[in-house]
Amino acid sequence: MACLSSSQLQKFQEDGFLVLEGFLSAEECVAMQQRIGRIVAEMDVPPHCRTEFSTHEEEQLRAQGSTDYFLSSGDKIRFFFEKGVFDEKGNFLIPPEKSINKIGHALHAHDPVFRSITHSPKVQALARSLGLQMPVVVQSMYIFKQPHIGGKVFPHQDASFLYTEPLGRVLGMWIALEDATLENGCLWFIPGSHTSGVSRRMVRAPAGSAPGTSFLGSEPAWDNSLFVPTPVRRGALVLIHGEVVHKSKQNLSDRSRQVYTFHLMEASGTTWSPENWLQPTAELPFPPLYT
Repeated sequence: MACLSSSQLQKFQEDGFLVLEGFLSAEECVAMQQRIGRIVAEMDVPPHCRTEFSTHEEEQLRAQGSTDYFLSSGDKIRFFFEKGVFDEKGNFLIPPEKSINKIGHALHAHDPVFRSITHSPKVQALARSLGLQMPVVVQSMYIFKQPHIGGKVFPHQDASFLYTEPLGRVLGMWIALEDATLENGCLWFIPGSHTSGVSRRMVRAPAGSAPGTSFLGSEPAWDNSLFVPTPVRRGALVLIHGEVVHKSKQNLSDRSRQVYTFHLMEASGTTWSPENWLQPTAELPFPPLYT
């Protein structure tokens, strides 16, 4: 099973991220890719929900924060698109399956293929070897990083969006379903940047006020030379500490970089911020990882 050695645990604690090559088999990766192909083929996106996903702050606030489609996606399977893929009437300029940025945020709860991977014995064993007592799944995303148009993701800390008290209780599991290379937008990390708290937080506005979210604090101008590229092969899992600073570049290559990623929270002794955009609902309380 996927138990970490003491040297791997130490490296994760020092760096704030850890690469586990060969975590999933090629067959498991293909099963998720085929399943997402069917989900995309069947998607029905209402024109008023044709939201472009962006990670740049002003655009984030305008495009996402003001839209209920994003803010109410925590317990649903919803579709978010790259910039420039719609005309002014909301019609696709390129095929829908080539225009999608990501699907979120509850594949782990609503889809049997993604649920079985998320709660797989391998993932449960990995969480146990990290010492997680009561991990719950807070969100999941399928990220496409489309050829030529897959947008860059600005430097950020996941805990800016998934804030807990105390900090250090959120963990990302990022699984490469295709090779992630320097050319197609692999992750870049600042090793050791997970130890000095969170520089900004995205908070949800009171119900009914616009925009729907705002930022407290600001993202420092991180020195580019501090980032280390982390190319991985298909099937690799990257563990991401909630406070480690990471980014990815635009995909200018002709190959996509598809990943499935989900976040766990240690629920024992932890408060999930009531100001986070993502909230558990009556329909979908955060499901326990251990089954």
